[in-house]
Amino acid sequence: MPADATPSGLFTDEASSTRCAWCQATPLYRHYHDTEWGFPVADERRLFEKICLEGFQAGLSWLTILNKREAFRSAFANFDAEQVARFDTADVQRLLGDAGIVRHAGKIASTINNAQRVLELRREFGSLGAYVWRLEPDAASRPEQVTLEAVRALSHSPASAVLSKDLKKRGWTFVGPTTMYAFMQAMGLVNDHLEGCASREPALAARAAFTPPA
Repeated sequence: MPADATPSGLFTDEASSTRCAWCQATPLYRHYHDTEWGFPVADERRLFEKICLEGFQAGLSWLTILNKREAFRSAFANFDAEQVARFDTADVQRLLGDAGIVRHAGKIASTINNAQRVLELRREFGSLGAYVWRLEPDAASRPEQVTLEAVRALSHSPASAVLSKDLKKRGWTFVGPTTMYAFMQAMGLVNDHLEGCASREPALAARAAFTPPA
């Protein structure tokens, strides 16, 4: 069994690999932590998926959403914003009857609405990625040492507040500052792997090799 989480917010698994303690529960969770969380993303579908799933996660655990991710992808046309933007009342009823996803009428309606807003952002900025990556926080605004205490203090941030406020002004929903900070963590706009986590340096290297969309 994995070792118990240490006070630093890390745990060491059977193979002596040290990770952020929040991913300890299942192999799927660990894989997500090791290969996705904190790694930079520019792909439009993946960005839209992440922002939608963070909205669905509100009030739930991320592991619940992660376990349902393939069902969400199937239900929402693999998060192709152009297709989701055309969903109608029949699609809403279909989604409300889909036991594989979170059947929350407000969150379903929000996903369709936000898909329509993605198309508007594309017309203005060229892509969702170009819009989001221009808001990457500068190094001076980030903690010098990414510790458990520092991350807990950043449940939202000035950058996530700016992102949330601007998206709401543009008609997006389920995009509060805390949800947007979780999105920023998930798509690599910030790297909150703790000091000592085996995935921290790979995520930093991926960011160094990454060119944000213009």
